[in-house]
Amino acid sequence: MYVLGFFLLLGPLVTIHELGHYLVGRWCGVRADVFSIGFGRELTGWTDKRGTRWKLSALPLGGYVQFAGDMNPASQPDAEWLKLPAAERNVCFQAQPLWQRALIVLAGPAANFIAAIAILAAFLMAYGQIVAAPTIGKVEAGSVAAAAGLRTGDRIVSIGGSEVGEFGDISRLVAPHPRETMAVRLVRDGAPLNLSLVTAGKTERDEFGNTFVRGYLGIGPAAVEARPVNPVQAVGLAIGQTRDMVALMVTGIGQIVTGKRSVDELGGPLKIAKFSGEQLSLGWRAFVAFAAFISINLGFINLLPIPVLDGGHLAFYAAEAIRRKPASAKSQEWAFRTGVAFVVALMLFVTFNDIASLKVFGG
Repeated sequence: MYVLGFFLLLGPLVTIHELGHYLVGRWCGVRADVFSIGFGRELTGWTDKRGTRWKLSALPLGGYVQFAGDMNPASQPDAEWLKLPAAERNVCFQAQPLWQRALIVLAGPAANFIAAIAILAAFLMAYGQIVAAPTIGKVEAGSVAAAAGLRTGDRIVSIGGSEVGEFGDISRLVAPHPRETMAVRLVRDGAPLNLSLVTAGKTERDEFGNTFVRGYLGIGPAAVEARPVNPVQAVGLAIGQTRDMVALMVTGIGQIVTGKRSVDELGGPLKIAKFSGEQLSLGWRAFVAFAAFISINLGFINLLPIPVLDGGHLAFYAAEAIRRKPASAKSQEWAFRTGVAFVVALMLFVTFNDIASLKVFGG
């Protein structure tokens, strides 16, 4: 199940990402020399009438589109493109205006976000939106909420400085902050009230034995209902859910950097395979929902300003727009080498984390 789940998850998501680059590149008149799912040695493939080699490669940890004028799969520019005849030079990636190059690079992460939004919107149209007003309907005895003085009938207005529109926002805002002090604004009997509390750290275990620690208050809503949504509403809500997931990722990275969360929570290919297999065993709905989450992860990670990733290229293009000229070949080369070293080191680290988490090693 782990192997099947991994390939069913990562294969389509990587293909969607690379198709984003490819299709926008074609729209901009750039020739694609290679479209590869995976890295390394080619296992099988074919060449289409445009000269693009479509192939499946041995290492299934990503993919790439190599455009004309690229030195390698990471889109490092090759100075040799300048020596080509005009007709060939015009279809090279490097020959395109800055805005088109940026659009081609941005299209990959955008495709992942669009795929996730489509999945989330489809779920909303199929099952409706779960809605509950941010009014407390119950307070658990002995909970953090009870100790802080929260009462039934209180309407939560904001938590940690973020506005609360409906009850689900409370969990979204509190869950990433276990055992942290948070400010709570509420309305009680028509009068505003400000409180401060320290969230509980609630450890939860799923059916596969995975444990998670999340912030917890110990309150419940007064009433919950499922409302039908039309396609336009579904897309708007799905965009909001995607935005919230990205915000959660940013919070998580910040907590790891500041030491509030352990680096052991970082995972790589083995952990993705494990979770994808587990979700696949729960049925197609759980697996597709997980695919939406991973698609958002792929889009977000690729936008980080790290050379060799899409975000690194976009950072160079932003600098080029400001300076009115591209960065020197030497600076790009050093940035590329640094980016490769960082990505390889990160992959080794998260893979070590994955292996250490296996039961055979005491994880």
